[in-house]
Amino acid sequence: MSRAILRPLLVAVLCTSPLLPCAAEAPPVTQPYDVVVYGGTSAGVIAAVQVQRMGKRVVIVCPETHLGGLSSGGLSWTDTGDKSVIGGLAREFYHRIWQHYASPDAWRWQTREQYGNRGQGTPAIDGDARTMWNFEPHVAEQVFEQLVAEAGILVRRQQWLDRQHGVARDGPRITAITTLDGHTYRGRIFLDATYEGDLLAAAGVDYHVGRESQGRYGEAWNGVQTGVLHHRHHFGVLDTPIDPYVVPGEPASGLLPRISPDPPGAFGTADRKVQAYCFRMCLTDHPDNRLPFPRPEGYDARQYELLLRIFDAGWREMFDKFDPIPNRKTDTNNHGPMSTDNIGFNHDYPEADYARRREILREHTVYQQGLIYFMANDPRVPADVREAMSQWGLAKDEFVDNQHWPHQLYVREARRMVGRYVMTEHELLKRRETPEPIGMGSYGIDSHNVQRYVTPDGHVQNEGDIGVSTHGPYQIALGAIQPREEQCTNLLVPVCVSSSHIAFGSIRMEPVFMILGQSAATVACLAIDGDRAVQHVPYPDLRQRLLADGQILE
Repeated sequence: MSRAILRPLLVAVLCTSPLLPCAAEAPPVTQPYDVVVYGGTSAGVIAAVQVQRMGKRVVIVCPETHLGGLSSGGLSWTDTGDKSVIGGLAREFYHRIWQHYASPDAWRWQTREQYGNRGQGTPAIDGDARTMWNFEPHVAEQVFEQLVAEAGILVRRQQWLDRQHGVARDGPRITAITTLDGHTYRGRIFLDATYEGDLLAAAGVDYHVGRESQGRYGEAWNGVQTGVLHHRHHFGVLDTPIDPYVVPGEPASGLLPRISPDPPGAFGTADRKVQAYCFRMCLTDHPDNRLPFPRPEGYDARQYELLLRIFDAGWREMFDKFDPIPNRKTDTNNHGPMSTDNIGFNHDYPEADYARRREILREHTVYQQGLIYFMANDPRVPADVREAMSQWGLAKDEFVDNQHWPHQLYVREARRMVGRYVMTEHELLKRRETPEPIGMGSYGIDSHNVQRYVTPDGHVQNEGDIGVSTHGPYQIALGAIQPREEQCTNLLVPVCVSSSHIAFGSIRMEPVFMILGQSAATVACLAIDGDRAVQHVPYPDLRQRLLADGQILE
């Protein structure tokens, strides 16, 4: 199949918005850049801004139409942990959010006073620090676009890496990347800022998908975690166990939808499965800005039979993660035994080709839109649930070019590089010193469920949801964003960092991706200045520049 035919089929794998006409019309790029950033996530934008501020020539090459990844794609109730360790350009981003909401014009559907100081642990609006951590998706996107425009950074959108033949190398160095439409981007340093790690994989850098065994890095919280029930996203929260069969008590009748027939695996063992994905929905209960939940094409009410049994068991926590953001909207996230997380339907996503990823995206859209439509409309749903859910709908003024549905799937975890240094739970829990820190994280170790299965006693259970405190901030090593030198000397990876599954459960937060994006860009520029491999940048020089630019390292 020719590239001309293939390209239209690939659009909307990770970004379902309409094409930008200008993006496909520009001629192939031949002038080399100092730094080529692949991926329009929050990390990619911040990295590009840092490169430009350090006086280097940069381009963002990205599959997306919309900049900012999850930070502009619905994840608006920011997972911050200890906000004091968020510095540099990441903090500037949240300062610009504060500036937006400091204007009375920003408050259309409610007043600032009605919203109040809402946040997680500390107020969302910090008077002294002048930052704000909760925001509307379109406001975040506006800030990312402002940062790029002010810096004069070229953004090449809807540019899909040719993952089979699109990475040119000269020994251990990448010399250019080529996208499916034939555009080639040459550079001295490359950054993979995607959630999937497509560039690092195409470049031949080692990576891991799934959970390592407990023995691989000597971790307690890695591998299959049967019987470990953290948070409230499991069936143990119910007063009565739930029968998994179509006809209760009769295995021959078959399993209800959304329950795996496969055994979960032995405790502590490795697998190739990844934690569940979902869309972070922006909902509202304001009548003038509310659209009814859509009935998706392909809707099948039978997919939610398990949810009816959960309701019959008395569960009523469906609104516990309708986290409030400005203007009477929410960042709605997964909560409970069966919720927006599409458990078990994403395991092949990290390695899948673009066509298969498009199918997975569609499956998640139909499942999640169907879930909220079901709760608001199906007569079998308890009346109190239907009535309460019917007060909500999609926000009319969000994701306006995508039928008001988020343009970014929450890819919580995909590939993870196996680089020069591997972050594990030991560093996060301060059992082991972290060498050459380039930033800090602090959010709790957080993995969502990986699978839903039938227990030996014949009941439904979820597995994989882990929540472990890091007991304060921890450092992230320089080697976690660097490949091993023998594999690639001019690639940096600020998102799919070198870490174990369970360590990534904390590192994967959006502010941390921004922090690592800035630090990766700084490494890139210093490597260019010294005409050296990214692994050979002197750490004292890097540390001095990071601190000068406001990064928090300890």
